[in-house]
Amino acid sequence: MTVLSRRAILSVAGAAGAGLAACSPLAALNALGPRDRGARRVARGIAYGPDARQALDVFAPTSPGSWPVVVFFYGGGWDSGSRDLYAWAAQAIAARGFVVALPDYRLVPDVHFPAFIEDAAAATAKAAEAAADFGGDPARLGVAGHSAGAHLAMMITLDRRYMAAVGRPDLIRAAAGLAGPYEFLPLSVPAAINAFGRAPDPLQTQPVAFARGDAPPIWIGHGAPDTTVHVEDAHLLDQAMKAAGGRSELKIYPDLSHTDIVAAPSPLFRSKAPVLADMTDFLRRTLA
Repeated sequence: MTVLSRRAILSVAGAAGAGLAACSPLAALNALGPRDRGARRVARGIAYGPDARQALDVFAPTSPGSWPVVVFFYGGGWDSGSRDLYAWAAQAIAARGFVVALPDYRLVPDVHFPAFIEDAAAATAKAAEAAADFGGDPARLGVAGHSAGAHLAMMITLDRRYMAAVGRPDLIRAAAGLAGPYEFLPLSVPAAINAFGRAPDPLQTQPVAFARGDAPPIWIGHGAPDTTVHVEDAHLLDQAMKAAGGRSELKIYPDLSHTDIVAAPSPLFRSKAPVLADMTDFLRRTLA
């Protein structure tokens, strides 16, 4: 299989039309890249709330079984993104033996903190409710995400209030974050200011503030040269969890940028780094 560069994907995307060219390289992966065999989308548009963005798709292995469940949250600075652009990522995880829920969530400026985190909790509860219909075992549920999606995953895992508010305080058994912002005070980046600037107590927006010894185990993956979310965030959360007596596994990838780390699970880029294998091996172990 030929491994294409991100520049090549963008070039092909531009040739495919202005609409696609306006999307990110990850959107081009969804539209043009190969998909993993052994899994498929089994449900589309399951509502978890009244808003049009409060809906999720489900992907599952094609073979029968009782599979652990993963809810995957995409990134986009809390103000952009669509589940339609990340089907390739959910399918890649599902092909490794998981039922995967891929939710949309409400975005800035229509909502602000904590609405999108509340959506993440509601989507996770709905994914557990729906999972059994597709071979998933809701007693073995984890969450994962990239960038802003990793922030959502860690917030609903570490801050007990969000899952308690949807009546499932003990549902999440593991969490994995790719290139997530976990400690970003003072707010200085426009996306963070727009999303969290109205919070009465900014500390309540930070996953690192909720590190605790009795939290579910977490896995943190980050690229050393990431200039969008600096690798210090990964170290700070890992250190805070371990200082609290919690279980945290940290994996730093020396050559992966902010986009590279989430593109790596695609069949086009999988040979660059074992991100998909590392993350799903952790989830399989902790959700056994």
